[in-house]
Amino acid sequence: MEHHGGRRGQAGRDAVTVEVGHALCSAAFAAAVVLGAVACPALLSDLPPAFSAPLVRAGLAIAGVLFAVRVVSVLLRFQRAGQPSQPGRTRPDS
Repeated sequence: MEHHGGRRGQAGRDAVTVEVGHALCSAAFAAAVVLGAVACPALLSDLPPAFSAPLVRAGLAIAGVLFAVRVVSVLLRFQRAGQPSQPGRTRPDS
């Protein structure tokens, strides 16, 4: 297999690493904010368990879904932005 532009290949791998890190960190932050906004009233007040447990469960569910959606959206946006500028060229070694 030929390697054209080893620096470019490394730069591409570095860009992917940075983008994955950004996706995970921003998703974790967004999920934590949503979880805090939904579950904190239940945890900080004297609500009966019949009300607090569903709030905490809902917060966890919403945070999990938000985390997944955020990671996927950031990575898809990165993938679309990284399309080759030459029509028909879809692989780095083509």
